[in-house]
Amino acid sequence: MTDALETAANAAGLRRVAIDPVSRVEGHGKVTILLDDANRVQQVRLHIVEFRGFEKFIEGRPYWEVPVMVQRLCGICPVSHHLAASKAMDRVIGAHPAPPAATKIRRLMHYGQVLQSHALHFFHLSSPDLLFGFDSEVQQRNIVGVIAKHPDIAKKGVLLRKFGQEVIRITAGKRVHGTGSIPGGMNRHVSREDRDMLQRDIAQTLAWAEDAVAIAKQLHAANRELYDAFGTFRSKMLSLVRPDGALELYDGVLRARDEGGAILVDGAADQGYRGLIEEETKPWTYMKFPHLRALGREAGWYRVGPLARVQNCDFIATPRAEAARREFLAWGGGAPVHATLAYHWARMIEVLHCAEVIAELLADPEILGGELTSTGTRTGHGVGIIEAPRGTLIHDYDVGEDDLVTRCNLIVSTTHNNQAMNEAVRQVARQYLDGQEVTEGLLNRIEVAIRAYDPCLSCATHALGRMPLDVTLLDAAGGVLDQVLKSADGSLLRA
Repeated sequence: MTDALETAANAAGLRRVAIDPVSRVEGHGKVTILLDDANRVQQVRLHIVEFRGFEKFIEGRPYWEVPVMVQRLCGICPVSHHLAASKAMDRVIGAHPAPPAATKIRRLMHYGQVLQSHALHFFHLSSPDLLFGFDSEVQQRNIVGVIAKHPDIAKKGVLLRKFGQEVIRITAGKRVHGTGSIPGGMNRHVSREDRDMLQRDIAQTLAWAEDAVAIAKQLHAANRELYDAFGTFRSKMLSLVRPDGALELYDGVLRARDEGGAILVDGAADQGYRGLIEEETKPWTYMKFPHLRALGREAGWYRVGPLARVQNCDFIATPRAEAARREFLAWGGGAPVHATLAYHWARMIEVLHCAEVIAELLADPEILGGELTSTGTRTGHGVGIIEAPRGTLIHDYDVGEDDLVTRCNLIVSTTHNNQAMNEAVRQVARQYLDGQEVTEGLLNRIEVAIRAYDPCLSCATHALGRMPLDVTLLDAAGGVLDQVLKSADGSLLRA
């Protein structure tokens, strides 16, 4: 992809600083910063520089292959894609809702996925910055450094993730890219032996999850000025909620709140999301920009994920997580918490909620032997929406009478957060880089802001309509034989 920002920098005599790649995130992205002669920040952008095109790969495939295929988007949150596609295909074949036993096993799989993904992000990817400081030595700022300096914290993170992965293995067949969920339900029960094994460990998992919430809370309390101000900006929030307003990660209705916490949209059905959300593209990134259609592209953008979910709901239906959520809300003094670093605290509250839900589901005998599949009248179209670890995930499919997918649209969690992540890096750049000599520690602050969203950049690399493209042909020695540039309007230029 050609970089319009670099062209603008050259024309205006600005200096371009690039963070390429952004580290400790899933996928590949870069940040470009334009500085003038006084090191004043003129522009900051987060670019997603890889393109994968799964929306086109799916076209022409039989609908029953899709839940397995789409999870190849990601090795970190494949379960979310697996289940969102399955829910969409339930609609296509007229099997919505799936049988109660199948739904409970899917929920078990999903809550295990969210637990392990949140643990991975907080303990492995973000805790080095939070525990050692943004300016600490690069050699220490990683999971190995955490293990050496804070072995107890690192151990809890590793074992929380291990438990979540075991839940996935038992329900999906494999820890990564399983096959358990199918259109219409599930293809396996939970075995009694596996259920008993998980139940033996659930009490310890709950204790570790409570410790994780305490760690996140203590980090905020130890440096409130930093945690409240770092990359903070006001935004709207979007998520699923249960029809009664409770936090819901597997199924529900869409709700959006404004910057002050007032409800903008409530009870919106998943199948009608296109009346609520619109997407746009920009020429400098492969990631789309969704917004609330009624408010337009400038005013309608929002945030998704843990920070939105714990504030968008009215309550959490599990007692320990609800108590933790109330403490979190009290931190805001009655106003919505908009701090970027508060994502970590909210994320750990969800870890505790997931552990509580898993405990409830393991005690339900229906996961061992209830009905697994159902069928109904074909519809040819289906939408599946789920709350992935990073936020709201939308899968939208049309299927022909020959059982082949004719259209696919995916709006992943990181895509919903695209504008918010750009706002965060701009805020941090202006807070810390403006007028300063650029150092590694200052640039790391930009990455810290991005990492707070736990972005899955490989999931988010899709395009809508025509894309800019740079194709370069090299010889065996690395010399350029030919180069063709395609602009966003489709015109070609041979370099």
